[in-house]
Amino acid sequence: METKNAIRSLAGLAQDSRLGIFRYLVTCGPDGAVVGEISEHVGLGGSTLSFHLKGLVHAGLAESFAEGRYLRYRANFSAMQGLVDYLTQHCCDGHPELCRPVSRS
Repeated sequence: METKNAIRSLAGLAQDSRLGIFRYLVTCGPDGAVVGEISEHVGLGGSTLSFHLKGLVHAGLAESFAEGRYLRYRANFSAMQGLVDYLTQHCCDGHPELCRPVSRS
């Protein structure tokens, strides 16, 4: 992943509602959810939900497709993995096995 794509993805998640929507889509798995289901879960309606979904699609973290009269959205798992890989690429100077949480005694 290129730095500009990572920044776009992080910016897409840098808002309460979008992060909540994305987290919900992740729990829905590859089938995703239709707009009505997303609205019910996150408590956003109409234009506000549409605005945030478009933001996630623009960030490359969600995909949408028509399903009859409905729009279905799903998390873009490969983009999510790419972002995680990008963020951990230089973890612990190239030794990710050293990046364990510190245990608290």
